[in-house]
Amino acid sequence: MPLAPWHAAMITPDAEFDGAPLLRKEFQAAEGHGPVAKATLRATAFGVYEAFINGIPVGEDVLSPGWSSYEWRLRYRSYDVTSLVGPSTVIGVELGNGWYRGRLAWHGMSNLYGSELGFFGQLDVEFEDGYVQSVATDSTWQSGPSATTANDLYDGQTIDARRNQQGWAQPNFDAGTSGGGAWAGVHELEFDAGRLAEPVGPPVVRTAVVRPVEIFTSPSGKMLVDFGQNLVGWLRFTVQGAAGETITVRHAEVLEDGELGVRPLRSAKVTDTFILSGGEDFFEPTKTFHGFRYAEISGWPGALTQESLEAVVVHSELERTGTFECSNELVNQLHRNIVWGFRGNFLDLPTDCPQRDERLGWTGDIAVFAPTAAFLYDVKGFLQDWLLDLAAEQKAADGLVPITVPDALKYCPQPPEFPKPESSALWSEASVWVPWALWEAYGDDTVLKNQYESMTSHTRRVEGLLSSTGLWDTGFQFGDWLDPDADPDKPWDAKADAGVVATTCMFRTASITAQTARLLGHHDDAEYFEQLAARVQASFLEHYVAADGTIRSDCTTVYALAIAFGILPGPEHVDFAGERLAELVRKNNYRVSTGFAGTPFITGALTDSGHSEEAYRLLLEDGCPSWLYPVTMGATTVWERWDSMLPDGTINKGEMTSFNHYALGAVADWLHKGVGGISPLAPGYSKIRIAPVPGVGIDWARTSLKTPHGTVRVEWKLDDGALHLEVTVPEGVEADVVLPGGEPRSVGGGTHRFEGYIAASELDRQGSR
Repeated sequence: MPLAPWHAAMITPDAEFDGAPLLRKEFQAAEGHGPVAKATLRATAFGVYEAFINGIPVGEDVLSPGWSSYEWRLRYRSYDVTSLVGPSTVIGVELGNGWYRGRLAWHGMSNLYGSELGFFGQLDVEFEDGYVQSVATDSTWQSGPSATTANDLYDGQTIDARRNQQGWAQPNFDAGTSGGGAWAGVHELEFDAGRLAEPVGPPVVRTAVVRPVEIFTSPSGKMLVDFGQNLVGWLRFTVQGAAGETITVRHAEVLEDGELGVRPLRSAKVTDTFILSGGEDFFEPTKTFHGFRYAEISGWPGALTQESLEAVVVHSELERTGTFECSNELVNQLHRNIVWGFRGNFLDLPTDCPQRDERLGWTGDIAVFAPTAAFLYDVKGFLQDWLLDLAAEQKAADGLVPITVPDALKYCPQPPEFPKPESSALWSEASVWVPWALWEAYGDDTVLKNQYESMTSHTRRVEGLLSSTGLWDTGFQFGDWLDPDADPDKPWDAKADAGVVATTCMFRTASITAQTARLLGHHDDAEYFEQLAARVQASFLEHYVAADGTIRSDCTTVYALAIAFGILPGPEHVDFAGERLAELVRKNNYRVSTGFAGTPFITGALTDSGHSEEAYRLLLEDGCPSWLYPVTMGATTVWERWDSMLPDGTINKGEMTSFNHYALGAVADWLHKGVGGISPLAPGYSKIRIAPVPGVGIDWARTSLKTPHGTVRVEWKLDDGALHLEVTVPEGVEADVVLPGGEPRSVGGGTHRFEGYIAASELDRQGSR
């Protein structure tokens, strides 16, 4: 049915109710119109909400409506509640602070978007005769106290079960006899309904349950629970104890000296508190979330066993599309860590980390991780929704793409060591690179059309920042952030020249913007941006590339970016850059030497320039810093720093030390394309390239991807130099299959087998490097 027009108001309780109020509205079904044909609830909030009809949750979602750029976009969700309405119906709502009113960022600030919680909802009930009864939020609703006495995404939730009000969301509730406290009215808040936006992305839901693997006592006598996996969510359990007894749960990702390692959490308290009623109590703190593997539990009545509680994994509801597995178990664990890092940080928006006083939508992280994300999961709607917020923030800032989206930092003091940049290379590039990654992954130009103004605005803005030399070499840049050789307290102080990094990023951005303009038929724009890219390339070659091919600062990141972004003019320049890159990798004993900018591209740059052996050695190195070092240290997610935990088991002293940061996991893009062999030859994989590159240390690999046209599968195995390759291609799709050293062979839908040979001398050469 077409939904009735909005006539709801944003309402808020007349009393504070400890920051987690209940709202309710009871009504009778309209008479004389026959049975209900369809009932739909639309809802949103200032804060987060959970909605009920006659005491039953209206959906599986939690933490709705999530975090968007509330100043311009407040998303609402729609629920089919036909089976829940009755002759007497109650709409019940629980509110929480969420991102709207809770703490955001590391400055200790809250109420960034407003100081009053609110709910905006409308239930439209259509009867079989076509009559529609609409019940919307207005001043007739009631408000009351909940069992939650404190709630914050960073600090946790306190629930006092003695304050539970049984039946509050059901008909005929009597607040006077509930024992939970006095109820009050509501009043309307000023709200522009033009900000309402139907979500493009999926809701946040409970996606898994993880049981403890061990319960033990720490050296100081604390009760610790190990869930065996660094995850994001909360604990839930049913328990019985004396009224007023308190259970306290603290969370952390790692242990240090046998105790919770809480220093990396900075000011986030990540503590949930549960006060018992004296009867059987069920606790689930759904108005917060934590990043943790370990929980410290105090005050538990009786014996705590592995059956006593469970961890609930929470993130956006996304379909898994890509898989990878190989003969090397350390690499398999690395890939699992990348997947779990994705899961923990794709909670309504792509965040940097899920545990400390930050959890922000840093644009640089997703700029480089988007291709990996789009392989592992269907993130089309998820990232399209986030890009709409990026465009809204950008438009409000006169074309400046912020470093976080939604941009909470614009309300916070700017630290002196980070002068606010005009635009930030790689970070601001998310406005161009993320839409392009979605176009390549799904072949739907809607995202390019929606983001075209954002893409061109950013590109033109950076053009205006180029110096007289035509380079992007002025102003503060994050650069090759977290270069492993940088001082822990100066993560921007990288080996790679910031101007080289920024200018190569600008070249890639101008090139993609030109291609986008050409695809959408904006031919004048396409020519303009093509010429801009050519000017940036010429300036780069003139000022940054020496006569012998050496690139300024002569480190791995600058060569990796130059090769990956195609800024070098010819094969001889690429050959030199590849040779120099491989040489630098060997000289560093195959330890990682790149930060945020270089890491996603270095293995692909090595492979593309004929140095797959160095790429494999770099991947398989397990000394610190390397991708596999955290795996050998027991990591179950990707770390923010290569050495977030030092070899002696102590935590890195840097203030930024997260154990769940997906950005450095962007190497999975090469695992999927290089080792696994699957990449698109046309957007959306309407044509596919299958070209696995085997190497020493991996004897077989299996990779699959569910594309818009069907599932692609690639499996290869090495046997005494013989390469056995099996490929499954969706019907109606053409694939070019390339064996090492061979020419492309075109195949259609179906399963195909190929045999090849890699000389033992070649594998020996790789193994001896």
